Parts: sequence; C-alpha cells; structure tokens
Amino acid sequence: MPDKRDQDERYKSLLSGREYIGIDKIDGPLIFVSNTHPVGYRDLIECIDSEGNIRSGIVLESTEDFIVAQIFEGTSGLTLPGTRVRFSGEPLMISVSKEMLGRVFNGLGKPIDEGSPPRSDIELNVNGIPINPTSREYPRDFIQTGISVIDGMNTLIRGQKLPIFSGNGLPHNELAAQITRQAKILGKEGSFAVVFAAMGVKHDVARYFIQSFEDSGVLEDVALFLSLADDPSIERLITPRTALTLAEHLAFREEMHVLVVMTDMTNYCESLREVSTIRGEIPSRKGYPGYLYSDLAELYERSGMIKGIRGSITLLPILTMPNDDISHPVPDLTGYITEGQIVFEREMHGRGIYPPIAGLPSLSRLMKDGIGEGMTREDHPHLASQLFAAYSYVKDVRNLASVIGEEELTPLDHNYLDFGERFERKFVSQSIVEDRTIEQTLDLGWEVLHELPVEELHRITEEEIDKYYSA
Repeated sequence: MPDKRDQDERYKSLLSGREYIGIDKIDGPLIFVSNTHPVGYRDLIECIDSEGNIRSGIVLESTEDFIVAQIFEGTSGLTLPGTRVRFSGEPLMISVSKEMLGRVFNGLGKPIDEGSPPRSDIELNVNGIPINPTSREYPRDFIQTGISVIDGMNTLIRGQKLPIFSGNGLPHNELAAQITRQAKILGKEGSFAVVFAAMGVKHDVARYFIQSFEDSGVLEDVALFLSLADDPSIERLITPRTALTLAEHLAFREEMHVLVVMTDMTNYCESLREVSTIRGEIPSRKGYPGYLYSDLAELYERSGMIKGIRGSITLLPILTMPNDDISHPVPDLTGYITEGQIVFEREMHGRGIYPPIAGLPSLSRLMKDGIGEGMTREDHPHLASQLFAAYSYVKDVRNLASVIGEEELTPLDHNYLDFGERFERKFVSQSIVEDRTIEQTLDLGWEVLHELPVEELHRITEEEIDKYYSA
C-alpha cells in the first residue's frame, strides 16, 4: 500500500504550478480568485499581469469557494480578465546560512546591501512552529547589555522574551541599537549573534541602525531585516518570521546564542489590522482582529532554549504604545505572552534622562533565576530589591511634596528625595555609548544607596552592608 506521505507529495506536485486566467475581485493589495483547486494557507503565489510582469504574493484565506491573496508589490495596474495567477503549492521559504551575518536584507529575506544572495543548501519555511513546551529548557543565564537599569534591576536572561514598551518620540531606536552593540553572555561557551528586524521604519532610521553597527564594528555579527515605511504592509507581516527563521537556524543548527531584536511591533500589528479590515473580518478591541493574541504568541513562542541543544534565542521586541497607553491591546496582549516588560517614561525623557526607563512598572519575571552568586554577584538580588523599595518610597515622597511642599517634609524624606535624584542621574542615566560591566552597575547601586541611612536598608543583610555599604 503506498505511503500517505508519498501520496501527498505526488498530489502537491500535480497541483503546484497550476495557473488560472482571470481574477474575480481586487481590493487594495488583495486579490480574490474563485473555483481553484485546494490551496494551502500562506502558500506562495505568482501574479502575472497583462504585460508579463511577475509579482509574488501569499495566500491569506483559502475556502472551497475562493482564495484571498495579498500581493507584495501591490495590485496597481492589474486587471480582472488580464491577470493570471500561478500557485506554487508551498509556503514562503528562505535560504539560511551563517553567511547571512553581516548582511542587510529586506523583509522577505532578499539582500539589499548590493551583495549576492548568500549560498546555502538549507531552505526553511518562514512560518516555523512554536517550541514544544515539554522540550523547553528553563532560562537561567545572565545577558549583559551594559545598561545599568536593565542589568541591575530588570535583568535579561538567555532564552527570555522581554519586551520594551515605549512611545512615539522616545529613544527606543537608540536603546535597541545600543543593546545590539553591547549585548554579551558572560562566561558562556558558544558564539553570540544578533538578528535585528525593523518593521515600518523610515529610511533615516534604517540608515541610523546600519551606520551604528558599522561604526561600532559589530555588523559582522548582526543580520538586519529591514521593512521600510514605504514597503507593502504585507511585508511587515513576513519580516519577523524571516528574522526568526534565520535565528532558529543559527541557534538550533549552528548552536549559537542569538538575540533577536524586533522593532516596532506596533507597526506589525497595524499591518495585521489593515489586512483584517480589507478582508472584512469582524473587529475586536480598537479594530484589531480577534486573533491578535494568538498571532503574537505564534511569533514570540519561537524563542527560547531546547533541551540538549546549546544554542538559544532571546527575544527583545520593542513596541510603541499609542498615546502612551499601557492598556492598549498591543502592549496589553504582549504582556500576557512575555516574561516581563521594560517601560519607558516620557516625564523622565523630558528631564534629559537616557534611557528613560521607569523603575516601578518595569520588571523581569525571570531575573531571580539568573542573578546572584556564580552568575552575577552574591549581593545582586538583595541590592536590586532595596533599590526598588527605596525608589518606590521616593515616588510617594514626591507626590506628598507636590501637595504640601518640600519645606514640610521630614529630614528622612529629604534623604529619599536626594536618593531619587542621584539614582536617576547616576544609576539610570548613562551615555548612549557607555558600556558598563555588571560589577560597575552593582557598585553604582551601592554608591547611590549612601544617600540613605543604614537603618533604612531593610532588604540587605548585615554581611552585605559591612562588605559593600561600609567600604
């Protein structure tokens, strides 16, 4: 009896390449074709206009009656009777290799740096699959970003998903570039690489990223996927998938440690909403499709560590919150999927603090398992807890001072105000090119705690006080 897999392959070979003349409807970047053979979801198609020009696209919906496909290059110039559609019978594939590091690609994985396409015998489906939860290794190793407020209080762990919630006009692009330049895993064997995906960015922002990585000499360890603001919106939906496909190859075949930085995920979600609206789907919150959560989870859950494999994927998605609203559907749903968040604060940015990372809304849920003796330093957990507690009290004192005036505050309250100012100016704030070691970060933490009397350090042991505070 013939093998079912062989039957499926023969069936696919008969259907792939089948061509249809004429389409039923054009709606924006979408085309509708009826009476086709069974077509797979997210299969590639070729659309040939009356002059013989070929445009590629992807199937977004497939039913017994019709298929809906979006054309990457747009539908301008297409006519209903004069357009031919050819189905490939397979999804979008991308050739992957280690040679892609140091290169710049568009959202579909095609080189845009004037170099030749990378040579590879490995082609992978860009849609990928999430990692099986039973195969996951628990994240534990510390990644040093060189940024004190992240390393010291919101530590990034290898294999973690830690998003950055920013806002329009805030320096999230600068922070993304700085993390890409400086990130490293201390004392861990294996090569380290960065896969950088930018969606819906302007040309000057794309040039900034490329120039920043070239000037710092890290470009050879970075693969950039750039989907610019004037590129088709469907390309933004493919960009994170092509980037993650390369990351999976580097991590799970080449056994490298890969940091994936994706900015701006809000642009990705806007494209998803645009396509959903054109397709006439019933909208959910703020007009986004009801499957926004599962679509984001499909992306984010491709990162992590797999048992028995040394490589790993650490994910750092960056999104801008519309109107700085953290309850907006995009940051809200992202927070359910990921393991914490780093939140930007516009008021801190207005006072010239970089990076303007808010101390209290930010957290890293896996931080406790990647810091301490043997990983960072033995005082790190208690020091971070004390800094959080003290800064929380600073916020209360500032609110009180705004009501009754600073002159009515107690001497201890003034100590906390001094601590808050020094904490923000010395510990949180740093240069855009400053790369601090974890030891420098922790020493700075102890230095700013000297603004408080020792009786206020409730979360630190006496041994740590003797060793670091009294020194």
